[in-house]
Amino acid sequence: MSEHETAWGDAIHCYLGPRTSKPRRAGITAVIDKGLGLHGTEDLVEMAGHVIDHVKFGFGTTATVDAAALRRKIARLVEAEILVYPGGTLLEGAWAAGRLAAFVARARELGFTGVEVSDGTVEMPASARAEAIRRAQDAGLHVVTEVGRKDPDRQPSPEEMSERLLADLELGADFVTIEARESGRGTGVFDASGGVVESKVDALVGPVADPLRILWEAPIQGQQSYLIMRFGPNVNLANIPTPDILAVEALRRGLRFETLHAVLEGQGGDWARIPEDGIGGGQRP
Repeated sequence: MSEHETAWGDAIHCYLGPRTSKPRRAGITAVIDKGLGLHGTEDLVEMAGHVIDHVKFGFGTTATVDAAALRRKIARLVEAEILVYPGGTLLEGAWAAGRLAAFVARARELGFTGVEVSDGTVEMPASARAEAIRRAQDAGLHVVTEVGRKDPDRQPSPEEMSERLLADLELGADFVTIEARESGRGTGVFDASGGVVESKVDALVGPVADPLRILWEAPIQGQQSYLIMRFGPNVNLANIPTPDILAVEALRRGLRFETLHAVLEGQGGDWARIPEDGIGGGQRP
């Protein structure tokens, strides 16, 4: 990818500190795609490809799509240095039907560069989850796992989520996503109204040696602001709707009310925990 020249150059300051650039290990923006066409994908890459790191084709949205069209769409995203993977619901369905090996092989053949391994809907034992991770790795695919349940009435405890998160990292998952669904309510670290339950965030972050490997699903603006102000501009955010990508980047740079106001008022978070470049320590502005 050619070097990206921003419209405002050095006339605009990044108030929350330097942003990482692609290919990045910290500050990942993972987007949920629920059915963009080829022209929409081209527009997405042209306007925001430089700040998109992952694109997940949500749940089963690709199940009935024309294969040739899907290959072209995936190829365009990969060309833009974006990790592309199908939603974990597809893998869960394939496993339940005894078609896991065929699913992984087909994902590779279609051009996907990753898979999401989850059990948000289907009860999958730990041994099956480990097998899915291994099969994907053996196929040369990146693995993004997900912890948490989609049903608000069947939420695991923070301790259970933490245990699964650590197990997935031990198995070699590239990233572990904290479930929040596309609604951002009543799941993961969010209450029924979408508010952050800080004790759950604390429980998940505490035992993890490398918080850069956590992807926080945060589809709602208030959730994004909280995570940015707590962990800094290079926290990893997921389930970002396609219309909101540049708005999220503005939040990361302190160029939206919620983050700019907080910085100018002298507030902030402990973002020394999220290194700016994924190597050294962070820095307050």
